[in-house]
Amino acid sequence: MANPNPTDLSSPSGIDYRLAFDLAPVGLALSRQRTMVDCNQALCDMFGASREQLVGQSFQVLYPSADEYERTGARIAPILGKNGTYADERIMKRVDGRLKGDTFWCHVTGRALKREAPHEAGIWSFEDLSSRRVVRAELTPREREVAAFLMAGLTSKEIGKQLAISHRTVEIYRARLMRKYQAGSSVDLVHKLMTG
Repeated sequence: MANPNPTDLSSPSGIDYRLAFDLAPVGLALSRQRTMVDCNQALCDMFGASREQLVGQSFQVLYPSADEYERTGARIAPILGKNGTYADERIMKRVDGRLKGDTFWCHVTGRALKREAPHEAGIWSFEDLSSRRVVRAELTPREREVAAFLMAGLTSKEIGKQLAISHRTVEIYRARLMRKYQAGSSVDLVHKLMTG
């Protein structure tokens, strides 16, 4: 029996998975120890970089700061270890191109190939949310993290637990965000964060 044509998409067994990866409508990256070992064109376009600029690089190049990269990795490892998957919305940074250095909201979802070694190997998807949500203010790394958790509906105590800081410290960051976004209340702040 002949092997199916790898470019014949008319039958499920004939799908060229490389082509599907490359043409996926969302950014995709394969990782090993938090380094990109492969990525698709949608990811390159989203971050304004070529495949050669991303493959072999740490995911740190996609983060606004090294601190956020480190804290995010530490925070998601136990969740990946428990569930095998992780998802959040966070602020990321364009790597190159005409928008180089610009920050934008991004929905990130990942799956660890081994729960017992969550960062060993995985697949990650990235969806650019900038058409629906704009980063309007210059935020510190911690403010970006608090903003993401506020939009997810967490309380100050829950955010404090996630970030390993006191709820009073979270309230200080919330107050700073309210000033930067000229929000009259926490509800108004979340609305302004969500709508840009």
